[in-house]
Amino acid sequence: MVSRMIRHDASTLRFARGLSPSLMAIALAAGLASPAFAQTAPATGPITVENATAVQAAPQPQEERLVINRILVRGAQRIDQTTILSYLPIQPGDTVDAAVLDVAVRTLTRTQLFADVQLGVQNGDLIVEIVENPIINQVTFEGNSAIATTKLTEEVTIRPRGIYTRARVQEDVGKIVELYRLSGRISATVTPKLVQLDQNRVDVVFEINEGPETGVRSITFLGNSAFSDNDLREVMVTEQSAWYKLFTSNDNYDPNRLDYDREQLRKFYTNRGYYDFRVLSAISELAPDDSAFGITITVNEGDRYNFGEIDIVTENDRLNPDFLKLLLPIASGQLYESDKIETAVDALTFAAGSAGYAFVEIEPTFRANPETDTVDVTFNVKEGQRVYIDRINIVGNTRTLDNVIRRELTLSEGDAFNRTLLERSRNNLRALGFFKDVTVEEARGSAPDRSVVNVTVEEQPTGELSVGAGFSSVDSFVVNLGITERNFRGRGQNVVARVEWGALRQQVDFRFTEPKFLGRDLRAGFDAFHSRYDLSEFSSYDYRSTGGGLRLSYPLNGYTLLSGRYFLKSDEVIVPNGFCGVNGAGSNALCDQIGSFLNSSAGYTLLVDRRNDPIRPTRGWTGTLRQDLAGIGGDVNYLKTEADVSAYWGITPSWIVSTTASAGYISGWGGDPIRINDRFFKGGNSFRGFETAGLGPRDLTTQDALGGNFYAIGTVQLTVPNFLPEQYGIRTELFVDVGTLGALDDRYTVTDQGVTDPNIVDELRLRASAGVSIHWRSPMGPIRFDLSQIIGSEEYDRTETFRFSTSTQF
Repeated sequence: MVSRMIRHDASTLRFARGLSPSLMAIALAAGLASPAFAQTAPATGPITVENATAVQAAPQPQEERLVINRILVRGAQRIDQTTILSYLPIQPGDTVDAAVLDVAVRTLTRTQLFADVQLGVQNGDLIVEIVENPIINQVTFEGNSAIATTKLTEEVTIRPRGIYTRARVQEDVGKIVELYRLSGRISATVTPKLVQLDQNRVDVVFEINEGPETGVRSITFLGNSAFSDNDLREVMVTEQSAWYKLFTSNDNYDPNRLDYDREQLRKFYTNRGYYDFRVLSAISELAPDDSAFGITITVNEGDRYNFGEIDIVTENDRLNPDFLKLLLPIASGQLYESDKIETAVDALTFAAGSAGYAFVEIEPTFRANPETDTVDVTFNVKEGQRVYIDRINIVGNTRTLDNVIRRELTLSEGDAFNRTLLERSRNNLRALGFFKDVTVEEARGSAPDRSVVNVTVEEQPTGELSVGAGFSSVDSFVVNLGITERNFRGRGQNVVARVEWGALRQQVDFRFTEPKFLGRDLRAGFDAFHSRYDLSEFSSYDYRSTGGGLRLSYPLNGYTLLSGRYFLKSDEVIVPNGFCGVNGAGSNALCDQIGSFLNSSAGYTLLVDRRNDPIRPTRGWTGTLRQDLAGIGGDVNYLKTEADVSAYWGITPSWIVSTTASAGYISGWGGDPIRINDRFFKGGNSFRGFETAGLGPRDLTTQDALGGNFYAIGTVQLTVPNFLPEQYGIRTELFVDVGTLGALDDRYTVTDQGVTDPNIVDELRLRASAGVSIHWRSPMGPIRFDLSQIIGSEEYDRTETFRFSTSTQF
């Protein structure tokens, strides 16, 4: 006598999970009823919706529990019977009822080994009837051309010789569609198909209809007046499609990337005073031919706000609010910047931690005053729950070593939990450029006062092969080849190898940088190079240099960097045969430099950067001081000092005034003169209106530029709107350059008789030029045009009215 079977397959499983516990018990109890009841009830096989409803309508009999004597497995082909029994939560001698059998069916089904599972009881024997899921023979893709088969194979989870399940195949379909969507093919479809083979095997075929590549035809803004469409497009990661953008996917439409762009626009505006800025809508319209999207972003800029009243409220009497106010980087009357709020929170958190209060929460609250266009900010300092970090888990790094990630974290295991430092750690990891995405999440620890930090990273390629070409009115054609690896061997090290070949310069160099030398915040590295300069067009000599050096830099704070260096190189000056000597035309200022000299020098650079934007600053300043001392061994003795400072004032977003002042002086010591390859040469891009090495001391006999020991140059520049369409990417600047160069050693300007050499001119007189510089982001790379008018010069200077230069990478 066979009782009613309990079965779970793809269809009945969904039904069984929908039954209420009471209905399931009634149905199964009917199959396990007494013999008298079993004889009157027809054995109709698996429970269905119809007979389950009929059973529910019948009177509820007393549920019977049966003892299992044996377990018989039927239908097994590939899977050993002992394996099946190991999954079954029933053993001979157990007493079972409807609930136990239901659990057994569900347990076997969840192994994903079986397409169908049925359980039945016959004369004390538990009969397990199964239908095994097929084995995957091979996985193939059809119709794919935009994405390689190898990449699709890496994306899917099913593999040959694996077990086929419909759920896993459907999951892989979603992954393939998402991969195509991220590559810019929104309309791609994937249809899975099975090819039945013998021995319960199947081939899985993913039929792919890639559809057209969906680019971004245009990005248009509505409601913006303070910033142009072109300015806002530069903020976004999404780019407009263009024929020359061959190696980027940012010009393909991605709705997730567009959500990120909305946040970037918000940060851009709120960092420039627009507290009330909102992105009202971002509408994407697909062209009729499905080729590209047109994106229209509507914004509400609002008014420009300044900081109003700044207040600090603290629950801790030992934290003096007046003292904490002195640490804030903001003050009433300053332009509102959202980033300064985060900086202020960091400063208060650090101050509280330094005072011994690591468990504080800083919560800023805002109150806008539209009448005065000010925002009042109150920083609420509260005692937080004392929680410590139990452990830090690093997940997702297959190439980057754990210690490279951990050294960027500002928290360690055992430290007090601090959300500000945790977010700073995430930013540090993102700034490395090694990872496509970084998430830092908190989880419950081993105790209420313990927390686990999970750092999940998604790695991205860090190696680059660059081929460049350029042409300018002076340098002629230049080509370069470079290999860069920013995460060498997963250790975070930077390796650069480059070869450059041009009319004026040929150079080979190799650089290695360790960003965390000795595990500290020290950036160390070494250089090796060989270069040759053909300066015969400007001065009658060639210059060759071979050597190497060591570098070490340390950030003093968030905006100041101190760098040290040591270089050892062999410099060689070569002049044409017969140029020097009794009948030669060359002067001592050049001929004394012939030969090879060993240069051993050490120096430092102090950099301060207080600009609001490192790419296109509108306010702030930056300054640099550099000094190098040669003579630590070697054949050359000098002290070289250079300094420059730049300041920026944004009148409007389109009108920006910038000023730059730079100066340098080199002097020999120990009776050593300054050689021509160590002197300063100015002109060209460093002093517009003059040719390269076009101003300063000169040998009138040979017209050779001799360089100078001192220079001072000042520049005033005004960025102005040019009324050209923004999509052309053209920026126009008006400039005035003023400066001087000279001060050769007396041994080169004074004859043996003690009089000034009439053939050597060296006059520290001011030169000046004015003109227009045009910067164009062309399809083939940035191009710069300089149109200059000389205001003041010497008759022996070499001037020019036009210069252009360009470079590109492809």
